[in-house]
Amino acid sequence: MTIKRNARWALDQAMPITPQISRILRERIIRNDLTPGDRLSESEVARVYDVSRQPVREAFIRLADQGLLAVLPQRGTIVTRIGYAAVLDARFLREAIEADIAKILARAPDVAVIAELRSQLAWQEDASRGDPADFIEMDELFHRTLADAAGKAGAWKQIEGLKSQMDRVRFLSLGQFPLRKVIAQHGDIVDQIKRGAIAGANAAVRLHLRELLTDLPRIVAAYTAYFDVPEGDLPPPVNAPIQGVEQGGPSAPR
Repeated sequence: MTIKRNARWALDQAMPITPQISRILRERIIRNDLTPGDRLSESEVARVYDVSRQPVREAFIRLADQGLLAVLPQRGTIVTRIGYAAVLDARFLREAIEADIAKILARAPDVAVIAELRSQLAWQEDASRGDPADFIEMDELFHRTLADAAGKAGAWKQIEGLKSQMDRVRFLSLGQFPLRKVIAQHGDIVDQIKRGAIAGANAAVRLHLRELLTDLPRIVAAYTAYFDVPEGDLPPPVNAPIQGVEQGGPSAPR
C-alpha cells in the first residue's frame, strides 16, 4: 500500500511524533482510506513523514492494540478486518458509559451546557447538508461535550479507544446515514437533560446508540470483505430492556 501525504494528515514536528502517526493512521483506517488487507511498511511510513522508524513502530503497536492493525510474522503489518463481535462489544460498553453520563447531567442541568449543546445541534443541521464525514465530526463533538460536562473526560478517552471498529462501520454507512434522525435523537437527549428527567435521559441515549444494531446486518451484507464475521447466521445482539420504554418503542419517555 502506498502512503501519500496530504494537508489533512500532516505532522507537526514540534509535537511528539508517535501520537501523531498513530492518530493519522487510525483516522485513515476508520475513514477507509486504508482498507482491510492493505499492507503497511514501517520504512515507507517513516520515509513519507520524514521520521525515524521507531515512532512508526510504536504507532503500529498502539493500533494493533486497538485491533486496527495486525503484525504478522514473515508477512508484515496489515489493516485488519472489522470484527463483528468487537463492534457489538464496543457499542454495548459505550451505551453503558454514555447513559450514566446523561443521568449525571440530568441530575443537575447546567444552563451553559444546554446552550452549548443547542448550538451544536444547529451546527449539525448545517453539516447534514454537506459532507457526511463533517457531520460525523460534529457528532463526535456532541458526545464528547456530554462527557466533558459530566466531568468524565477520562471516560470519553476510554470510549475513543474502544469504538474504533464502530467508527469504521459508521464511515462505511455514510451514504445511508440517517442524519436528520440522528439530529432529532440528539435533540431528545438535550431535552431530557434540560428537564432533569434522569430516566428519560438514560433512555434517550440508549435508544440513540442502539440504532447501529438495526443497520449493522445490512452494512455487513454490503461490505462482506471488510468484516470478520462468525460462520453461519450473524448472532443477534443481547441487550437489557430500557427502563420505561416498550421494546420497539419509537422514542424515550418525556
